[in-house]
Amino acid sequence: MSDSSHVHLPKDSNSKRLLTAFLVTAVFMVAEVVGGLLSGSLALLADAGHMLTDAAALLVALMAVHFSQRKPNARHTFGYLRLTTLAAFLNAAALLAIVVFILWEAIRRFFEPQPVMGTPMLIIAVAGLLANLFAFWLLHRGSEEKNINVRAAALHVLGDLLGSVGAIVAAIVILSTGWTPIDPILSVLVSCLVLRSAWRLLKESFHELLEGAPQEVDIAKLQKDLCLNIPEVRNIHHVHVWQIGEQKLMTLHAQVIPPHDHDGLLTRIQAYLLERYRIGHVTIQMEYQHCDTPDCGINRAPEPSEHSHSGSHSHLGHHH
Repeated sequence: MSDSSHVHLPKDSNSKRLLTAFLVTAVFMVAEVVGGLLSGSLALLADAGHMLTDAAALLVALMAVHFSQRKPNARHTFGYLRLTTLAAFLNAAALLAIVVFILWEAIRRFFEPQPVMGTPMLIIAVAGLLANLFAFWLLHRGSEEKNINVRAAALHVLGDLLGSVGAIVAAIVILSTGWTPIDPILSVLVSCLVLRSAWRLLKESFHELLEGAPQEVDIAKLQKDLCLNIPEVRNIHHVHVWQIGEQKLMTLHAQVIPPHDHDGLLTRIQAYLLERYRIGHVTIQMEYQHCDTPDCGINRAPEPSEHSHSGSHSHLGHHH
């Protein structure tokens, strides 16, 4: 069996970009929290919550780089990449709690308006915008290398630019008109952006923690495709597909016509799954007698040689 934790790793330059962007984002997130508390601006606090999503995304990407370089061992045979999924889940849960707090505070401020210091709010919001622009530029330079971690982090930072713009608009309105309700109004809008990102992250990480099948894999179609495209295959059942990091893994039972070339048939099944479904680590049990499960919808007459009964386990792993 090959090393199942193998994934495409970012180049060292991408790792440095991720680390620099994370530090910049984290520092200005703290600055916005402090600024929001001192100025009384809920919009700044909401934007800080949005920047927390970016910082967390960058941290998870960095964790993926680190843990993907650690080899599996006897205690953790798939390596440590599942920790990145757990970190993403905890981050999403924390973000949902932050959104609830901001929305509750916004509702309270509609009924009990609070004074907001427009000048400090504007200065910190502009600084946050510049920090986001710098982080996006830094990450965008690495996105042409097609690394999924860097591209995902760049998209997070791009979305956070809207939060910074919202805080700037609120500060300008307060300085120009003194109308403080704009602050909780825009904080609610920014919170909706955070809620959308947090909910999607929560669902995806929860799905992966439960070892759910990747969204792009249709198991019923996969079963039929194997029967249609590999003549010896009569039935595919007991299929399990899950994902660790960027690696898809699968186990399945294949009822087949007894092949003349056992290893050749296994290789063809694995090659088809790799090419068509991008599943590079497959464990296959071959069976020569009928299994009491619904077939793939393809009926083939048994051949005379189908009197034997044997099972074969094949652990095929390919790097991709």
